[in-house]
Amino acid sequence: MGMVSEFKEFAMKGNLVDMAVGFVMGAAFGAVVKSFIDDIFMPAISPIMGGIDLGSMKYVMKPAEFDASGAIIEGTETAIRYGQFINGVLSFLIVALVMFMIIKGMNKAKKAEEEAPAAPPVNEVLLAEIRDLLKK
Repeated sequence: MGMVSEFKEFAMKGNLVDMAVGFVMGAAFGAVVKSFIDDIFMPAISPIMGGIDLGSMKYVMKPAEFDASGAIIEGTETAIRYGQFINGVLSFLIVALVMFMIIKGMNKAKKAEEEAPAAPPVNEVLLAEIRDLLKK
């Protein structure tokens, strides 16, 4: 039973729970950013790029094969899908920028929370005044 209680204590520590919540939030945020890139950003810049769909850009190394009815045989095309890679890089950059802004805001809030140094006790102030008077 010692190992189970030890694991329970480890799992219930605040840092581990916070990290788990962070992973879940990060995964959800990543899905939102991917949808933003694929469904909003890329279609919006497509007219600027001359109607090119960046996500469908690829370099075909081996073309797809067709069966007798003219349907593509699944898995026969070999292609480097660099458009999808560019979409992934854009998603990463947006997530990194947002995370940077969040961390920057948190650090700014922490600095604001730091307390000013406490005033010295009254007896120390009095002793300093006496010392200064004795010097004169």
